Amino acid sequence: MRHNGWVCIIDDDEAVRESLRLLLFASGFKSVQFESADAYLALDDPPEVDVFLLDIRMPGTDGMELHRQLIDRGSRAPVIFITGHGDIPLAVSAMHHGARDFLTKPFEEGELVSKITVAVREFRELRRELGEVARLRARLERLTPRESEVMSRIVGGLSNKQIARDLGISPRTVEIHRSRVMEKMQADSVAALVHMVSLAEASD
Repeated sequence: MRHNGWVCIIDDDEAVRESLRLLLFASGFKSVQFESADAYLALDDPPEVDVFLLDIRMPGTDGMELHRQLIDRGSRAPVIFITGHGDIPLAVSAMHHGARDFLTKPFEEGELVSKITVAVREFRELRRELGEVARLRARLERLTPRESEVMSRIVGGLSNKQIARDLGISPRTVEIHRSRVMEKMQADSVAALVHMVSLAEASD
């Protein structure tokens, strides 16, 4: 059965973990739970999730440090912190360092589910874009150096004659390279090619 996403709950309070698990299950999410950040970090192969739901204060490694380590590991999954009122400045600081959001205890269940839903949707869109960029880069790597030169000039708006003059080759040779570029990039128009190159360059 289709579900709305995977949530990783890390909180040292067992009752909180269980209540969050039940709430998320009722809202169509699946979850994995850990009693501490250290328990999660000890895993050799941590589960792939769509969002982390972290208590900001825990024994051992706290939520802030775990967030830093997730970033260091290259994780792009959004992090939502659960905080006490006294931890709001910490949560705000965490957001400046890339956290997605935070909620103060006690929080409204509907608000939590709403924040998780938005975070999962945005993360899935990010993964889709990253996958598209990876495919575009793979196509770019298939181009020969000459095809890359021709492509950059096509994207720059030059005509075949201008490209031929610029590269010191015949217009017919440009046409051949142009055709191969369009085929390898799977572009059905110059506009599509420009969009692909712009997307790949913007992600650098």
